[in-house]
Amino acid sequence: MIRVADFPGVHGITSKDNFMYLCNNNKVLRYPLNPDGTLGKVADTLIKDLPSGGQHANRTMDFGPDGKLYISVGSVCNDCKESDKETAAMLQVDPQTWKRTLYASGLRNTIGFDWHPDSKEMWGVDNGGDTKGDDWPPEELNRIVMGGNYGFPFAYGKKEVDKSREDPMGNTKEGWVKQTQPSVLEFPAHSAPIAFAFFDKGVNKGDALICWHGSWNREKPSGYKVQRIKFDGKGNAVGSEDFLSGFLIGNERFGRPAGVVIADNTVYISDDANGIIYCLKQN
Repeated sequence: MIRVADFPGVHGITSKDNFMYLCNNNKVLRYPLNPDGTLGKVADTLIKDLPSGGQHANRTMDFGPDGKLYISVGSVCNDCKESDKETAAMLQVDPQTWKRTLYASGLRNTIGFDWHPDSKEMWGVDNGGDTKGDDWPPEELNRIVMGGNYGFPFAYGKKEVDKSREDPMGNTKEGWVKQTQPSVLEFPAHSAPIAFAFFDKGVNKGDALICWHGSWNREKPSGYKVQRIKFDGKGNAVGSEDFLSGFLIGNERFGRPAGVVIADNTVYISDDANGIIYCLKQN
């Protein structure tokens, strides 16, 4: 058991090779895993200088198929040009040296990401900005590639220029956006995707689940459900359908899906509004 007082703000969690890794907005710690599943009392501090959190202090992390550790760092503010290149970004960390590199940029807050079980490509869901109306900008599903720039803060979706912003220094918005990566799928604004995971076996293998935490600033609420993202046989995202709903009826909210784990054909969904974990067995 790790007390909050010992590691305040801990959010990201993953495990590998009999170690558990935890991170908050600045640090990554590693604890040995005991045979009974408890954690050792002494932690190694692997990273202690991640960018400070600002508006998006939650960090998520996981090990990729290549053995590297990936950490998502959200933007410091709602809608501004970041001064630190490691914010609004995906970082790649070498577990041999714990040195990190910038893997992808222009990602406002990609809390949920995972790798397709067949293609091994990274996919993630990005949260669009606030204060731009009820219906824009969209939430995004992106194929995240090394060196890719996904547009924030000058563009959203499929290279749609944010006309409310001033031009970047030394370029126009239109010129800058030409070099960015477009989203693959778009979803209603402010739905707040905060978890994403692939099925790696069974009849749904290759499809993924998104937890939509739900809007807080939209006249007609959106989100508040779990959706299945359908992928074709070539590893391309082609559509979506509701997987678990009923958390929103009219304007009444009954829960907020927050996390998803898929293990042994069982889906675990956390609801942080009610303090509940739902368990759904798949065939």
